[in-house]
Amino acid sequence: MRVVVIGGTGHVGTYLVPRLVEAGHAVVVVSRGGREPYSPHGAWQAVQRVMLDRAAEEAAGTFGQKIRALEPDAVIDMICFTLESAQHLVEALRGQVQHFLHCSTVWVHGYTTTVPVTEDAPRRPIGDYGIKKAAIEAYLHTEARSNGFPETCILPGHIVGPGWVPLNPQGNFNPEVYAKLARGEEVTLPNQGQELLHHVHADDVAQLFMKALANWNAAVGESFHAVSPAALTLRGYAEAVAGWFGQQANLKFLPFAEWEKTVSEKDADATWGHLEHNPNCYSIVKPRRWLDYQPRYSSLQAIYEAVQRLIADGVIL
Repeated sequence: MRVVVIGGTGHVGTYLVPRLVEAGHAVVVVSRGGREPYSPHGAWQAVQRVMLDRAAEEAAGTFGQKIRALEPDAVIDMICFTLESAQHLVEALRGQVQHFLHCSTVWVHGYTTTVPVTEDAPRRPIGDYGIKKAAIEAYLHTEARSNGFPETCILPGHIVGPGWVPLNPQGNFNPEVYAKLARGEEVTLPNQGQELLHHVHADDVAQLFMKALANWNAAVGESFHAVSPAALTLRGYAEAVAGWFGQQANLKFLPFAEWEKTVSEKDADATWGHLEHNPNCYSIVKPRRWLDYQPRYSSLQAIYEAVQRLIADGVIL
């Protein structure tokens, strides 16, 4: 199968593209620049690289047709963030592709009622990102069910992997939190540290894309969570990280209104963005049963691998 991956050099693409090549697919990666994947792999030598500036091409009305001209059997879109962008591409690919896979997010859920959250829970998204992704998901499913467009939405949690800072026990991306826990220094957590975060290793997200691609009948017209088997509390997460370094976590707890005064505005905003989605806890019963999704990493295993890379790179001292 000829598979075009749009935005294929990012977190998930780093693992997905080699999986596609090893499965025998002819792979075309479309990206804006020549950025290399986060981890090297010999499979990239077999990949056709195409440079396209999506924003500029969409403004000119040409992006969809240029993707169609690549003659894909399947398209995996990792970087679609607006309904208009999705509509443009779907119209261009209608009648051309056997399968269209969209990388969405668990944040299409927003406010939730029961946990773990299942894929069929009502959508009540929070914030611009979640609202836009929910609109794309709804549009694609309508196209599948009403017009036969063969789409699937994959909904990752907090993506983790070597080469970038994972979402930390405060719910932001400041690597110093890991360093303080490693040194046994005090780390302050918002509220009682009982909010949940649900990570996933980038390779497990890639695995689910592969499973969906291989199980067309089960996947088309559906959404699937791509997360680890279990979520983490902020407190438990911090305690585990400290334990990796032979420390007992030295934790302090403050109400969020007080806690946010102790960190930068950037970190406070990032944390609030995650806390307002609490509880971040999503079911993987559906992808396990329908697609045989078997995540290789627990949340802590995925984070540990990423933290070790940050130490090796000198990001955490």
